[in-house]
Amino acid sequence: MFTFWIALAFIAGAFMPLQSGVNSTLALQSSGAIWASLISFVVGSIALLAVVIVARQQWPEVSSLKAAPWWAWTGGFMGALFVATSAFLAPRLGASTMIALFVAGQLVMSLILDHIGWATFPEHPINLWRVIGALMLFGGVLLVRFN
Repeated sequence: MFTFWIALAFIAGAFMPLQSGVNSTLALQSSGAIWASLISFVVGSIALLAVVIVARQQWPEVSSLKAAPWWAWTGGFMGALFVATSAFLAPRLGASTMIALFVAGQLVMSLILDHIGWATFPEHPINLWRVIGALMLFGGVLLVRFN
């Protein structure tokens, strides 16, 4: 089962530059990245609603939703920021530079989240090997950008 999760993460990651290009193309036809992002979220929301209905997922209890911390509601904002930013940056930076920078930002935040064990992540302290890995990734960003 672990192999399935690895493959799923790889495939989802592979869709990130594709999604950026698709949304950037839509931005050219819809008056900009903000409209393209809104359209993308509406289509995605409809798709998720269809999955919930087909999978017969139980609706969440209102009391459980109210019990969530305030910051648990910010994921949609972060997703909107990512989608709009990627639609805007894709034609300006190119897929490889944009994604390399996204991955570098993701790794830095991941190191911080793992170190403090916040937002359901298990605690994994920052150590020399993790710092070296992050520095190597930043080296990769430079190689991709300035080839």
